[in-house]
Amino acid sequence: MFVTRLISGIVLVAVALITIGLGGWVLFATLLIVSLIGARELYKAMKVHGERFSALELGGYAGILLYYLSLGFLDAEFHLAAVLAGLVILMFIYVFGYPRFHAHQLTAAFFGVVYVGVMLSCIYQARMLPGGHFHVWLIFLASWGCDTCAYCVGMLFGKHKMAPVLSPKKSVEGAVGGVAGAMLLGIIFGAATRGPLLEYALICGVGALISMVGDLAASAIKRNMGIKDYGKLIPGHGGILDRFDSVIFTAPVIYYLALLLT
Repeated sequence: MFVTRLISGIVLVAVALITIGLGGWVLFATLLIVSLIGARELYKAMKVHGERFSALELGGYAGILLYYLSLGFLDAEFHLAAVLAGLVILMFIYVFGYPRFHAHQLTAAFFGVVYVGVMLSCIYQARMLPGGHFHVWLIFLASWGCDTCAYCVGMLFGKHKMAPVLSPKKSVEGAVGGVAGAMLLGIIFGAATRGPLLEYALICGVGALISMVGDLAASAIKRNMGIKDYGKLIPGHGGILDRFDSVIFTAPVIYYLALLLT
């Protein structure tokens, strides 16, 4: 399992390096595909997707596609309009398909549009900022860096449970180590790229805190729905949402912090 997980991790990093490094339409298309796959995993977990594709599920995919098209071809003032258009599509399907679908399926379908599609797209938006070829990496330093540092510190020093019911293995000591480690990575990255050290450290620290919320939120959904993993796409890691649960939350936070602080 460790070898499988390690190989998958190396492949993921390689794909990230290539797509984020190239940016532009390559990153745009990659994130759109990842968002659609992640949404399908969420829809399966939350019973929007059954044995076959449902109209409500397809409406969710349409909402994600509309939002990405607004990012690629329209000005920023139309992005919210695209999200609202996705909601209208879902409401149309819900109303005229009544009573085929339940209200909780409707909310889950729209949740997928925002939680997966909109939030993951912030990786692309961060990459497209002035200096974004540097800023975008803070998303992964904060999320995956925090996860790795928290695991190591927690294994060595963890005594106090952070969320004993939801995630018994996570400790307060690990959380502190994860945030501190992410901030240190931000400083190292800033020094290596001649970027603003203090700003990068602050961005990574805040991003690390939020990444833990994203990780726990994904775990809470899985526990509520009685599943272990969202999928099996990535050997040793699970599905897209299992690997990107913290990134989903970190991406928009770091995108807006980069706008404010750099």
